[in-house]
Amino acid sequence: MSSLLKIENLHVSVGETEILKGVDLELRQGEVHALMGPNGSGKSTLAYALVGHPKYEITEGSITIDDKDIIELDPAQRARLGMFLAFQYPVTIPGVKVADFLRHAISNVRNPDRKEGEELMPMRDFRKELRSTMQELNIDAEFARRYLNDGFSGGEKKRMEILQLAMLKPKFAILDETDSGLDSDAVRVVSEGLKKLSGPHMGVLIITHHERLLEYNIPQYTHVMLAGRIVETGDAELAQELHNNGYAGIRERHPEAAAEEEAAKETTTV
Repeated sequence: MSSLLKIENLHVSVGETEILKGVDLELRQGEVHALMGPNGSGKSTLAYALVGHPKYEITEGSITIDDKDIIELDPAQRARLGMFLAFQYPVTIPGVKVADFLRHAISNVRNPDRKEGEELMPMRDFRKELRSTMQELNIDAEFARRYLNDGFSGGEKKRMEILQLAMLKPKFAILDETDSGLDSDAVRVVSEGLKKLSGPHMGVLIITHHERLLEYNIPQYTHVMLAGRIVETGDAELAQELHNNGYAGIRERHPEAAAEEEAAKETTTV
């Protein structure tokens, strides 16, 4: 039976400002969902709230994986349950090699009871798996010996996240504007890598402004967020409509949300 990530009536604040105002979404393993919306609509806030970023306070609602409430769990515990977030701006960690980072991450995620200082995944097994995965994704072996994201191009940083995704094998992968700032070749590399990894054991939520990633990873469901709520859900044709026409039609169909969006803009500029 496939796992289910369920979000119900989710309200999230940052400081005194409420960003999410009642989000409902269900994502099963094996499904590809797209989440689209204009800047400031709450897309990234949802991503960070899902993985437990402490800056984002959940004030109402629930997030469950297979009926287990995860709101009180820290990010590491959520990762062990199968959550993964590919950041819009991946963090650079000078002095930590890609291979060492991945070995620690895998050891912690695959062994939920592992404590700090306990033995990591056997090096021989890890090297064999890493080598095979990098070959599958057409990533040069030298990549594993570099420091994590240190001096990486935008495309290399995103390729690093696809490698993490392949090694960690999460139940649910959330990609927060992974195509942001990439040229067409880099988007193609990331898109093809994600397509190779998608399958019955991983649910994917692609957060994007554009539909370039979606050309290779066609969503069964497209959700549109406006003013902190999901106001419309459709299929891949809805993503194509937004790509072609922008959000004017969405605002016309959902005037109350559009009015909230405009009010929020006026508040932030005062």
